Amino acid sequence: MTYFDDFEVKDEIKQAVREMGFEEPSPVQEKAIPEILQSKDLIGQAQTGTGKTAAFGIPLINRITDESHVQAMILTPTRELAIQVSGELQKLSRHLNIRTLPIYGGQSIGHQIKALKQGVQIVIGTPGRVQDHLRRKTLQLDRVRTVVLDEADEMLDMGFIDDIETILKQINVDRQTLLFSATIPPAIRKLSKRYMVKPTTISVNKSEVTAPSIDQVYYKVLERNKQESLCRILDSQDPELGIIFCRTKKGVSELAEVLQARGYLADGLHGDLTQYQRDDVMNKFRKGTIEFLVATDVAARGIDVVNVSHVINFDIPQDPESYVHRIGRTGRAGRKGQALTLITPREMKHLRSIEAEINMAIPAQSVPTIEEVVEKQQESWKKLIVDQFQDEQNLSLFDDISDELLAEYDAKNIIRSLMKMNFSASIAESSDGYNFGETGGAKGMIRFFINVGRNVSMTPKILIQEISDAVGIPGKAIGRIDIFENFTFVEVPEESAPFVYEALRYSRINGARVNLEPAKPRPKRSNTAAAQSRSSK
Repeated sequence: MTYFDDFEVKDEIKQAVREMGFEEPSPVQEKAIPEILQSKDLIGQAQTGTGKTAAFGIPLINRITDESHVQAMILTPTRELAIQVSGELQKLSRHLNIRTLPIYGGQSIGHQIKALKQGVQIVIGTPGRVQDHLRRKTLQLDRVRTVVLDEADEMLDMGFIDDIETILKQINVDRQTLLFSATIPPAIRKLSKRYMVKPTTISVNKSEVTAPSIDQVYYKVLERNKQESLCRILDSQDPELGIIFCRTKKGVSELAEVLQARGYLADGLHGDLTQYQRDDVMNKFRKGTIEFLVATDVAARGIDVVNVSHVINFDIPQDPESYVHRIGRTGRAGRKGQALTLITPREMKHLRSIEAEINMAIPAQSVPTIEEVVEKQQESWKKLIVDQFQDEQNLSLFDDISDELLAEYDAKNIIRSLMKMNFSASIAESSDGYNFGETGGAKGMIRFFINVGRNVSMTPKILIQEISDAVGIPGKAIGRIDIFENFTFVEVPEESAPFVYEALRYSRINGARVNLEPAKPRPKRSNTAAAQSRSSK
């Protein structure tokens, strides 16, 4: 077992780490700090939330001297990350006479120039603003001892690769270079070969990132009911502070509006917002004025709020790396975190690929029923009602109608009706939206027609496997299968039918595009027709 006190760093740094409440280093810190202390160049593959800022920050601060020129340059993709890294370094160096300065667009450059003239030892900046200072000659990097590229792949995705190279060419050649990135694409490797000297490479397994403090579950939901399902989950979970991820800017705006209309304290964050709007939303989120931040992956870059209790993937991320990156925004600083993912039937295979990449099975959980939501919420509803008793002046406005209702109707029915009216958004029925009608299936089963059969080499085994993989139901739950030359009939449990319908209606089987639809009632079949069918489990 390694402790921070085991590292050969200044006592002032160890004291600051203790005051921050940390005793044991995270995996990336345990691997990186000893290597960096030996003045080696280092490539660290680690996601947000692994403690990488302290991994490079502790040895970087340990190397800073009393000289007042810039000794360390840290490049970050966003202003938010620059501010957060600066704040972390200030905490780590609180007992040392070290001055840090974040420089980024959107802030007065005059203020930054003044601070630089007064003497700064560590500069944390975005590539664009750093370039601006270099052009103005207000930032001198010829005596930099350590340069850090933080979230290098994000800077690459945002088109900063040329800016980074321009900046690196102006930094003292006799330096230590540290590169931290969630992924190491070819462009990053090329950059490292050009500007780093025999770098040591460390990586943190995804299981090390996600397993200890983040509980992961997924909810199987229908596409048309995703919003209603999300609201039930939120009401049941009652998150303290949550980030909800959507795939698109349009999706963020629509979901934020839906949540606001239903009374949730939510706001959206996406690329079309001005910097002022973005800052306003983030300040509300950090202060807890809003409970839910709805965001795209791009807009959420650099967000690091310690007390996020839930990360919710309203839309499943496009790749396993993004999944790990997203959920790493909860479970910070030793806290427990919840990572919830909504999965539609057509996304089941994508979920399996994520599970394979992170080397763990994510458990499934059922969307809460209306009864479960009501049971969970009734205490808070009761408190809301009782709190109104204090406003006697406004309550008196309803004396007449109260007297009339009580004279004519049962008090319990009145209360039940008022509760339903007031909290209808929270207990809205979320039916599956599909009325398959009579399909000729056995009792408790829905029978579907598929427009391919033996002509695409369909077999019962193949069809059972397709349904099981797509919907997650056991093969033995699937009922009768009748395969003909150009079409097929299959029976599935009634409760699974909507998921089978959404999963397979426009899918492919054996490479052939298929269409699935509810079957018409089974006609009375002759012995000849019966003999021609294949029925199998």
